[in-house]
Amino acid sequence: MKSFALVSALTGALIQQTVAAPTPTQNDAELDERGLVGDLLGVVGSAISNLNNLGSSATGTANYNSALSYLKTVTPTATPTSPQQALSALSTIYQASPTPNNLYAAVGEVVAAGLTTNNINDALSAIEGELSGENSENNNNPKNPSPSVYPKASPSDAPYDLTEAQLREIIYIPSTFQYGKKGAPQPVILVPGTGDTGYTTFVGNYIPLLTGSSIGDPVWLNIPGYLLNDAQTNAEYVAYAINYIYGISNKRQVAVFGWSQGNIDTQWAFKYWPSTRSKVTDHVAFSPDYHGTILANFVALGEPLPPSLLQQEYNSNFITTLRKNGGDSAYVPTTTVYSGFFDEVVEPQQGTGASAFLNDARNIGVSNNEVQTVCAGQPAGSFYTHEGTLYNALGYALAVDALSHSGPGQASRLNLATVCANYLTPGLDLADFLLTENSIAIAGLAILVYPNKVVAEPAIKSYAASS
Repeated sequence: MKSFALVSALTGALIQQTVAAPTPTQNDAELDERGLVGDLLGVVGSAISNLNNLGSSATGTANYNSALSYLKTVTPTATPTSPQQALSALSTIYQASPTPNNLYAAVGEVVAAGLTTNNINDALSAIEGELSGENSENNNNPKNPSPSVYPKASPSDAPYDLTEAQLREIIYIPSTFQYGKKGAPQPVILVPGTGDTGYTTFVGNYIPLLTGSSIGDPVWLNIPGYLLNDAQTNAEYVAYAINYIYGISNKRQVAVFGWSQGNIDTQWAFKYWPSTRSKVTDHVAFSPDYHGTILANFVALGEPLPPSLLQQEYNSNFITTLRKNGGDSAYVPTTTVYSGFFDEVVEPQQGTGASAFLNDARNIGVSNNEVQTVCAGQPAGSFYTHEGTLYNALGYALAVDALSHSGPGQASRLNLATVCANYLTPGLDLADFLLTENSIAIAGLAILVYPNKVVAEPAIKSYAASS
């Protein structure tokens, strides 16, 4: 298995050599004047060094405890005042020597660079506390769908292990939601990524971009356990939500926007709950890992992992089961958006060999969009992290195009000269950039404190074992 350090080192070389290097590095002089570059490279200090050394020799639960202890001592040492400064700081982290060699060192450096909205202790308190408000996983959704969707919306659907109350309460429906009324935009279900909730994933991007817009009407899923539990269980929430939101929205078809693991959970739902397919016009997949990742173990420190992380290894039983018998092809029109330069979580993520690349054996309609290829040499085709695709301007334009046309979003219909000229999606700002980057810090902390780590992935459920 490739190490995170090796891939990061290769990426650092690419950042220095490619003509598609991040345009905000043109502001390095301004950064030097403010002392931010020096701070970023110099103040990470012993805590970051210790984080980078974790897993190199010692074993046992002390490594996770040590990682948490070291992270608690990391505080922001810079305050970017523009998206350009923030991007320059972010890209600097991955071209420094040494580069972060595990998730927790990366989180430490991102926090030290002032690229998150929470410090470590505040974020940890939120994770360990009871989730509430827009982040709640205990929501009151009294509307009953028509027709009924539980225990099954179709005889061909897999059975649910969870109760309907459990499945329904994690759906957060904001007061602005219009329930598919005439003239309202299409309902959009936002599905989070590993280590995050729907709210923490999308609060800096598609929640503000869609809320009150004519493009889509968002709800989001705050799935228990920060999506670290069995991915098969996570997929149950997605399957139910699709049928439920359709059933309370005047039978209006929905779209599903997912990030990271949220996309393979959605694909699992499409595969094993076939009733969902006719309810969905589009799936827009940001940084999906349809083939898992060769970097799944860079968070392990030689120790047990949360179940869904083991399930996202490149050739895990879960991924193998998902992909076989046509599961590596779209079930609904699908638009993938991914970064080959540089996804720090999912690799490989370049070209047709990318984990994000989805086939189209059923001729349903798929467009696979590596931002550096579509927007080569332009800001929207420069440096983007795993989470960065959520604020990428091309990704947003493709999502809008998908919702506006039959089939997936197509770059050929876009004015690429205009779209690719923007690094951030128009309508987002520095605060949104930081909120989106904050999702990685939350994910790292959620993994550290997850209580039920395992050494083997969960068994494939009986409904899928023979498929």
